[in-house]
Amino acid sequence: MRVLVTGAAGMLGAYLVKACAARGHEAIGLSHDQLDVTDAAAVGDVVAELRPSAVVNCAAYTDVDRAESDEPGAMLINDSAAATLAAAAASVGATVVYPSSDYVFDGRNRRPYVESDVTGPISAYGRSKQAGETSVAISNPQHLIVRTSWLFGLGGRNFVETMLRLGREQPEVMVVADQVGCPTYARHLATAIAELLESDDYGIHHLASSGSCSWYEFAQEIFDQADVECRVLYATAAEMTRPAPRPAFSVLGTERPRGTRLPSWRDGLREYLRERERAGVPV
Repeated sequence: MRVLVTGAAGMLGAYLVKACAARGHEAIGLSHDQLDVTDAAAVGDVVAELRPSAVVNCAAYTDVDRAESDEPGAMLINDSAAATLAAAAASVGATVVYPSSDYVFDGRNRRPYVESDVTGPISAYGRSKQAGETSVAISNPQHLIVRTSWLFGLGGRNFVETMLRLGREQPEVMVVADQVGCPTYARHLATAIAELLESDDYGIHHLASSGSCSWYEFAQEIFDQADVECRVLYATAAEMTRPAPRPAFSVLGTERPRGTRLPSWRDGLREYLRERERAGVPV
């Protein structure tokens, strides 16, 4: 299977190219410099030339806070460009994968969200991802919309890296304790998506680490596993003012009988810290 991965220089995109190759697929990764997904003509030309069996769209606007003052920019990439890529994939009979987010939910649930739950984003970023889900589904019937949560891994900004940096610089950090989700190792997610590509189980899939925690609990576990001495102080979201609101509860579950269950978030963190060590990244 030939798989085209856009946004391949990003965190998830880089892992996906490797995960697809590991399963024996011909993985073609294109960075933003190689393919600007907002250029409809270029997208059409590349897809027509490569004629992939599947397109995984990892080109995304991911700055949640910046999106509050730049919603058109977030919509351009996460919605309009995603629809263009999905339509181009459909024109050559290819499946399209659209990675989405737990932020499409409002966070009022007290049980894990499943695929059929009604969305209701409370941020500009969440609205852009919800819009992209709809546009991709309309543009290509062979769509796989993959919602995930709190990604971390090599090659991108993420909470683990922020905590490790702060842990080196200061004796204590203040972290939000009243927002709960599923920290997900990008390598685990990429492996699951690469496997999902081999099926025709189209529609929405929730793929996030097993278990859940608050950002406060996550920070504590990061310092414990990394053996970093840094005190974690409890804070509420109201006390930690940020431009974009986040769902208070965005734990993802699945109602699919054969839905993929990823390893636990603690195991994902442990594997990530080992990967960082192998790569020579300092704690």
